[in-house]
Amino acid sequence: MRVLLDECVTWELRRYLPEHDVYTARYMGWDGKVNGDLLMLARDEFDVLITVDQGIENQQNITDEDVAVIVLKAKSNSIDDLMPLVPRLTNHLYTVKRGDVIEIEP
Repeated sequence: MRVLLDECVTWELRRYLPEHDVYTARYMGWDGKVNGDLLMLARDEFDVLITVDQGIENQQNITDEDVAVIVLKAKSNSIDDLMPLVPRLTNHLYTVKRGDVIEIEP
């Protein structure tokens, strides 16, 4: 699975998703892009966008042609706060489909 980490998600999360091809928005040169632009760029190269932006599903009209979005709802975007969500995140990465918006809470 090709995964894009939004710039608001720490790059350290990559270490905990070793079975997937994970890139950061910064690595792709897409840092500073607003969500709509980021989704348009991501849909051609990635299967999933992982973000902590809890309003993305209300701000964007995500369709079946778009990349899937997984929203991590943690206290902060630090790796310590995201770690408890990793087991559920990993499970969803095997079943998520384009156009899905999945929220993962502690």
